[in-house]
Order: sequence, then structure tokens, then C-alpha cells
Amino acid sequence: MIKETIVVEGKDDIANVKRAVDCEMIATNGLSFGMDLIERLKVINDRCGIIILTDPDYAGKKIRARIAKHIPTAKHAYIDRKKAIKKNDLGVENADPEVIIDALKKAKAINITKKEEFTMADLVNNGLSLGSDAREKRARLGDMLGIGYYNSKQLLSKLNSFGISREEFEKAVSKI
Repeated sequence: MIKETIVVEGKDDIANVKRAVDCEMIATNGLSFGMDLIERLKVINDRCGIIILTDPDYAGKKIRARIAKHIPTAKHAYIDRKKAIKKNDLGVENADPEVIIDALKKAKAINITKKEEFTMADLVNNGLSLGSDAREKRARLGDMLGIGYYNSKQLLSKLNSFGISREEFEKAVSKI
């Protein structure tokens, strides 16, 4: 059983995650949740921690950002878009159990004190910022590190915020 409570978007996500792992879960029921849910999540986070596992789409990012704004110590689990789609339907409810388990194993908390380990030069030197295949490389790197896909500027911020080590980064880049 997973110690943390997993926060997902809806009941279909709950059903699918339950097939992969034994855990407690809460659904936001989309973007329309209020401060009452945030307050409940704060209490749960203080007791056992939470992992935010939202869909890899615009709404999922908005939900994740709203929760993280109020609970900066929450862990974040990401599923790659390509692994969460079936018949043009994108979401956690479509991911295979192994994909969900992998995402949860890679869950990371944002460091409140952001370190500046990486610079834009690291991205450029490793073909993650400029070049015709930079987008694909960033997607693969985000998947390997379990942090999701970002554009260059966002990736730089996430590498530093999530406390990715230089060794983790270099190991993942070498596999791309």
C-alpha cells in the first residue's frame, strides 16, 4: 500500500489507479474544486502526504498548479501523453497499470528552496533547447526523470525545483 494519498481528477482515474496500486485517493472532480478541498488536502498532506497525478493535458496542469500553490510540499507524479491515450481520449484513466506504478515510483516533491544546479547552457549543450529534435529529447528526458514534458524554459525551472541531481540528469541524457 502506498503511504500517500493520490489526488486525481475523477472517478474513472480512481478506478484505473486502484487496478495498479493499493492506496487512498481523492478526486478533484475537474477544475471546479474550491478551498474546502484544498483545506482537506492540506490536512491529509500533513498526516501522510499527497501525490498529485493529473491528466497530461491543459486542465491537468491547471489543477496541479492550483493544488501546488497551496501545498508546495506535495509530490508530483507524471504520465507521458503517449502512455495515457486511447481512442483520442487523453487521461490517467487510459494508462496501463505499469505506467501508473512507474509514475508513482518517480513522484517528486518540489523543493521550497530552489537550487540553481542547471542553466540554459546545460540544455543547449545536450540538445534539449535548440535543434529539430529538441522537443522529442525533452519529452524523453521528462519521461525518464518522471517529471513530465516541458518547453526549455519550464524544463530548466523543473530540473532545479524538483531537486534533480547532476548525476540523474547526465544518466538520463546519455540514454536519449
